[in-house]
Amino acid sequence: MHRLPFDEVQHTLAAVLSKLGFTPGRAATGARLFAETTCDGVYTHGINRFPRYVATIRNGSVIVDTEPRRIAAFGALERWDGRRGPGNLNALAMMDRALALSREHGIGCVALANTNHWMRAGTYGWQAAEAGFIGICWTNTMPNLPPWGGAERVIGNNPLVVAVPRPGGHVVLDIAMSQFSYGQLESYRKRGEMLPVDGGFDLEGNLTRDPGAIERSWRPLPIGYWKGSGLSIVLDMIAAMMALGKATHQLSHDPVFEHSVSQMFLAMHPAAFGPEPGAAQIADAIIASLHNSKPASEGRRVRYPGEETLRIRAENRKLGLPVEPAVWAEIQAM
Repeated sequence: MHRLPFDEVQHTLAAVLSKLGFTPGRAATGARLFAETTCDGVYTHGINRFPRYVATIRNGSVIVDTEPRRIAAFGALERWDGRRGPGNLNALAMMDRALALSREHGIGCVALANTNHWMRAGTYGWQAAEAGFIGICWTNTMPNLPPWGGAERVIGNNPLVVAVPRPGGHVVLDIAMSQFSYGQLESYRKRGEMLPVDGGFDLEGNLTRDPGAIERSWRPLPIGYWKGSGLSIVLDMIAAMMALGKATHQLSHDPVFEHSVSQMFLAMHPAAFGPEPGAAQIADAIIASLHNSKPASEGRRVRYPGEETLRIRAENRKLGLPVEPAVWAEIQAM
């Protein structure tokens, strides 16, 4: 594993995107999002994901020169068409729009159809929190998760993000509906490690901690068993119904042709009722109660969602972004 300066990574990725038809500004933004994802420690959806992203551009799944278009509006609620544009740029724009609606109405909600994979889900939670807003967003995905009681993948692991701004460190929850996302399974497999708990079924239908066996069976466990399965279904329904877009069962099973997904972006303005210094104190008190609680393992502190991300971000900014030599060589060859 090599480490490279953030600016070098962003410049190199932007150069590739420019050759693929992105305008300079959109290329720089797209490259920054990939670099930030790796900087925050989500390695499966950062630099390592970039070659697959390029493949979706080359096969026509992603249309680089289109931007989202608003097709309906009612007060704080809007519906947009992503027009098969780059998923991360579309999502960034839609969370920005939800924030703008929230500044005006106290709450903003944007439903987005016909878009593409947004890469790291948490990006748009951090975007909201850093602007001082509570953010909630989710996406449906290709069918990659069996419903509880089923053996066939017909629902999605539909990532959900909830972000709360806090001066002492934003709280950002970024979860898939499977106990371990496919990115996590890949990471454990490449490190040669077993999962810490059962994460899915093997080809024979046995519960297993072997990430490779779960990848082969396409049968990861939903979070909370039937609860995660049910949550996946309703998130899919809400996104597709509000956006008038495609539902999970209508999407390709091939990750390289996963396009036209549906997404939701919500923002709430904590100061909509006026300045409330007590709100920040509430958040701080909750964090303090976590930090002061007894950990299950000696020498480890209970963390809040997003706390480890902040630590990893600072470390990678200082030392450089970790890159796999083979992946970086592939990107440089582009």
